[in-house]
Amino acid sequence: MMINKGIIAVNKPKDWTSFDVVNKIKHLLKIKRVGHLGTLDPMATGVLLVTVGKATKLFDYFQNKNKTYLAKFEFGYETDTLDITGKITKKTDTLPSIGDIKKLINKFIGEIEQVPPKYSAKNINGKRAYQLARNNEEFELKPKLVKIDDIKIVDYSNNILTVIISCGSGTYIRSICRDLAEKLNSYATMIELVRTDVGRINLKNCVNIQELDESNIRNYIIKLDKMLD
Repeated sequence: MMINKGIIAVNKPKDWTSFDVVNKIKHLLKIKRVGHLGTLDPMATGVLLVTVGKATKLFDYFQNKNKTYLAKFEFGYETDTLDITGKITKKTDTLPSIGDIKKLINKFIGEIEQVPPKYSAKNINGKRAYQLARNNEEFELKPKLVKIDDIKIVDYSNNILTVIISCGSGTYIRSICRDLAEKLNSYATMIELVRTDVGRINLKNCVNIQELDESNIRNYIIKLDKMLD
């Protein structure tokens, strides 16, 4: 009996959209009911949970699961998208010390208000924010409450800060990058992002999308009873 209901944990490659991954899995399984549980930007890599069949109904359940990211922020400039894919809009010679960063970074732990990036999928009167931004239309995004459970500094060298961030759903890591730099009287841009965990699923549980084909894809469908608490 073929498994047509469950979740495939994919390690999304760089420059693939989340929908690219979904479309490939649709093609391999030859079924229409395929989705995902939380978008990753094209520049980001890591855990993307792809739903198959009735598993698409678990969206709200997994939205409440904490996520962990490995991120790199480069100080000295800011782009319009707040990541390495955008155009540089601001530069500065003011670069923080590791001591300065350590003094401020804990202020981002807990429930904080965060303004999403203008280049994001936020809905503004029926249009995506990134569409308005690309058209140079003026609009304002309201701050929203997000929860940051922990931020650990891994390294700071050559003006690049590497951190591990554990957070709740709806958190924009790019916004943390922007806001931390602002408090340090500097600018910064996110140059790398890896989602390492979603709930109990981590990168070790994921398959590379390039490894999937019609002959093996069903072997990677995780049954729902193994995904639920």
